[in-house]
Amino acid sequence: MNLEAIEKAYRRYAHSYDHIFGPVLHPGRKAVVDALDCQSGQRVLEVGVGTGLSLPLYPDYVDVVGIDISEDMLEQARQRVREMELYHVSSVLRMDAENMSLEADMFDIVVAMYVVSVVSDPLRLVEEMKRVCRPGGKIVIVNHFRSKRKVIAGMETLISPLSKYIGFRPNLDLESFLLRAGLDVIEERRTNAFGYWTILTCRNGSPEAALAA
Repeated sequence: MNLEAIEKAYRRYAHSYDHIFGPVLHPGRKAVVDALDCQSGQRVLEVGVGTGLSLPLYPDYVDVVGIDISEDMLEQARQRVREMELYHVSSVLRMDAENMSLEADMFDIVVAMYVVSVVSDPLRLVEEMKRVCRPGGKIVIVNHFRSKRKVIAGMETLISPLSKYIGFRPNLDLESFLLRAGLDVIEERRTNAFGYWTILTCRNGSPEAALAA
């Protein structure tokens, strides 16, 4: 997986993404936003906002910024913001999530929906999410990780060489990812059909940072 491959994959998906992945992944999007427990005036960053399917789900009393690497996907997100008059969405920007041109500690909540297995370096992505999230803030990830069922895990490993063509990494291991990313997970639960995807709710930084925030 590299930036060029990711952009090519999502250029192919851009005009069919909502129809293919919209209904299937919608329960996870809604579950994530519900779990955020947003408070009035909070700033939320959604990394990998895509066509903006999740943007209408956020409450209108928060300020939402969305970023994505695919301009083709972002065109549809901006259109959605205009047509649905989503005034709580202040910006939809083209940006590499692994190298964000955003200041540190800017956001109360940072969200990544179905993104971790898409980027070239998931650990670099998490480091950037931590950097732009305030100490004690919330980081929420929903993503597919390698199945614990041997047959399915074998199939995921088998197709992993095709990652650059299908646009995502199908065999990312959850335990290894959490260990290397150093995320402070406060809740883990399953979502979407057959519980195939995992929602990770994390605290940014140490518990002491959360108390001081």
